[in-house]
Amino acid sequence: MDLDELFPDKPDDPLKLLTKQDLDPLSVDELQARIQLLEAEIVRVKAKLENAVNFRSTADELFRK
Repeated sequence: MDLDELFPDKPDDPLKLLTKQDLDPLSVDELQARIQLLEAEIVRVKAKLENAVNFRSTADELFRK
């Protein structure tokens, strides 16, 4: 999936800007730290997604009855 599809109206979106950053000036330690931060963000987003899906499922069940 292309970031332009996710954020078509947000040219200054932080995620879009992050993906365009030049990584060449970063040291190995800085790159590893960046990976750790991104992995932590993935965990956070997945938890939010799971909560949203569970909330939606609970709401659907409630209104079906």
